[in-house]
Amino acid sequence: MIEAEAIKLFKCLADKSRLQILKSLMQEDMYVERLAERLDLTPATISFHLKKLEDAKAVTSYKEQYYTMYSIRQEIFMTKIIDIIREESDEADEQKAREEAYRKKVLSAFFEYGRLKAIPAQRKKELICLEEISKSFEIGKEYDEKEVNEKIENFFDDYCTIRRDMISEGIMKREDTKYMRKR
Repeated sequence: MIEAEAIKLFKCLADKSRLQILKSLMQEDMYVERLAERLDLTPATISFHLKKLEDAKAVTSYKEQYYTMYSIRQEIFMTKIIDIIREESDEADEQKAREEAYRKKVLSAFFEYGRLKAIPAQRKKELICLEEISKSFEIGKEYDEKEVNEKIENFFDDYCTIRRDMISEGIMKREDTKYMRKR
């Protein structure tokens, strides 16, 4: 189920009358007048809700003699919500572009001539700056403390704080006297 279909279905299910119609159709296929009688609603109201349910692909209709019969499409309800959430969003590219624009904005605000002007107070912004500094280290390569300090000092004088923050954020790890960039 694609994102747009899921949204349409969820909006459709957010109505008590439609849920009552679906519950009735779970028992057996029915026509408009029978649903109206059962739910104490007018046939016009039932038709309105059935149209919404059909648009959301929750019910299907077929002809039986003089009646249009409605039945629930059970397979649509077998989809797990977690599978819908895991599916990539239609706006994934737009979200990535917004994230990248935000990242560039943060870097331009806190870096000047390749050096960090100040450590951001907001964790999200600090993480972006730390990730930028970490690019000077190779992933998986071991560094001693002096090498780490020298590389960080190229970006910011308080290399101890930056080094500690990189470790606490999981960007780097420390084992004994050796440091390594994790990501």
